[in-house]
Amino acid sequence: MHFATEFWLTRLCFQRSLASIYLIAFLIAATQFIPLLGERGLQPVRHFIRYVPFRRSPSLFYLNCSDRFITGVIWFGLGLSIFAITGFSESFGLAVSIATWALLWVIYLSLVNVGQTFYGFGWETMLCETGFLAIFLGSADTRAPVVVMWLICWLLFRNMFGAGMIKLRADPCWRDLTCLYYHYETQPLPNPLSWYLHHSPRWMHKLGVLFNHMAELPVPFFYFAPAPFCYYAGGLTILFQISLIVSGNLSWLNYITIVLAIPCFDDRILAHFIQISHNFPAHMSLPHTVFVAGLMVLIVALSYWPARNMFSRRQLMNASFDPLHLVNTYGAFGAVTRERLEIVIKGTEAERPNESAEWREYQFKGKPGDVNRRPCTVSPYHWKLDWQMWFAAMSPPELHPWIFGLVEKLLEGDKKFLRLLAHNPFPNAPPKYVRADWYRYNFTKPGESAWWTRRYVGVYLAPMTVGESRTDLSSMPWQQ
Repeated sequence: MHFATEFWLTRLCFQRSLASIYLIAFLIAATQFIPLLGERGLQPVRHFIRYVPFRRSPSLFYLNCSDRFITGVIWFGLGLSIFAITGFSESFGLAVSIATWALLWVIYLSLVNVGQTFYGFGWETMLCETGFLAIFLGSADTRAPVVVMWLICWLLFRNMFGAGMIKLRADPCWRDLTCLYYHYETQPLPNPLSWYLHHSPRWMHKLGVLFNHMAELPVPFFYFAPAPFCYYAGGLTILFQISLIVSGNLSWLNYITIVLAIPCFDDRILAHFIQISHNFPAHMSLPHTVFVAGLMVLIVALSYWPARNMFSRRQLMNASFDPLHLVNTYGAFGAVTRERLEIVIKGTEAERPNESAEWREYQFKGKPGDVNRRPCTVSPYHWKLDWQMWFAAMSPPELHPWIFGLVEKLLEGDKKFLRLLAHNPFPNAPPKYVRADWYRYNFTKPGESAWWTRRYVGVYLAPMTVGESRTDLSSMPWQQ
């Protein structure tokens, strides 16, 4: 990036792309937030705000946390996303632009701050931080602020370099180049190509790890270099993210990282691909200049702890240092699991929950279940429950109290919740008992007919019936 260049086209591409990410995020919330976090969800917002003060987790839903209000706010956010995608938010001047992006940020921050387990992912806070910076970019009739472009590159740097550093520190397989021996099979939600990549030659796996290290460690420093080096750095980052997109389902993490790489390209390079006539003032207006200057001072001040964390021997991964998620630290797959454990949930209509009973399996939309079912392709959409089931399979159920609420929903036959599943084996009436078993899953070998093989490991949850799955609020994550 060079101070002498212009970023009008860069801003246009960035704003439209970020609005698309917001649209996806609000679509996910519109279909999943209420079953997971609504009045009768697995982790009801009303319980959370009773125990957590507003200053620790600011959110609009401290005013009203009814399902109707939450749903209305989500759909309003979705409408604002479309307003920004179409460019109308930039067509009515600076005030409308600031108001649009500020409302998008406030609404999504409100969801994240009460989202608990189901909104505890790094890309959620990344959208909050990116959305905050977008407030200051200005409208189509203003000069694009170079300072904000630099701050977006600083966010991209923390995302990529933080991920590279956590890998070198956390798991020796990143140092001996063997992590991809396991990753394609054990990642949260593999896609169909993951099977083929898992069976690719070992030298390709090691080459993939080397490409990962190159993209995440030296390349980020060139985001701040003059052209054409910043172009090369941005291009390599986008290429790396595309390779991750085709190899698995990581929600919109890779997509928002591509969006963050857009400020690596100024108008000189983008004008070769995008021909749009435009006029803008020679300088930013005084109020906009003051506005951006205040942002710069704030971000520099808040960057101390995230920057220190990146170079700490006890580096945190995906952590926030303020309740507004303004400047955060990021990272992904610091540790790679060596085996894939899955929780298989079963129900029965039998009066006695013994082995002679007929146990039918529930199927999730994305996570492996039926060994003959092809892995899903869902990214940039995200099935939050499926992803959390991947985490839950790594440790006993007592460490994931929401799973007892899941069993309760199945025993009740909760229709809203059952929409989160791919198949309900009890369409007429809920089962009398529900249990969960641990299985070890592996990709099949070439030539075999199924996608997966599985082997029984043990009982995850003993059979439970109505009234036995109630959870104690003292065990919820905000009490830890």
